Amino acid sequence: MNIPFSGGCACGSIRYTCAHEPVAMINCHCRDCQLSSGAPFASGIVVMTADVEITGTPKTYSVRAGSGSLTARSFCADCGTPLFTRGEANPGFMSIRFPSLDQPSEFQPMLDIWTSSARQWVCLDQAIPQFPQSPQQPSELEA
Repeated sequence: MNIPFSGGCACGSIRYTCAHEPVAMINCHCRDCQLSSGAPFASGIVVMTADVEITGTPKTYSVRAGSGSLTARSFCADCGTPLFTRGEANPGFMSIRFPSLDQPSEFQPMLDIWTSSARQWVCLDQAIPQFPQSPQQPSELEA
């Protein structure tokens, strides 16, 4: 992935730039990601929160994740583009939804998480690690 990388919402109200390499690129199959993405899973780029500069003000809603921790999902209030996910369990990290990238072709998933919730008809890539839930620590994503 070219660094820095950038992206934003469909209407241009919200833009972001990330100055450092991602920690990981993931596909999450949890039920909340299914609902929030309108798809069988959500794909995102895990980065250090401090490495991201955001212009504009995304709207946020919070839900209890399967772990019991609070998870905040951010999106554009004008066009509805899903943008970011942050969790209280690991506040130093956030996930950026890959479709919002200026260069989405640079997204290369490294692992699948919450495969215990994956729909049986989803074809999981056997070449990347799979976790039935979420790795316990962000460092596990760096495998």
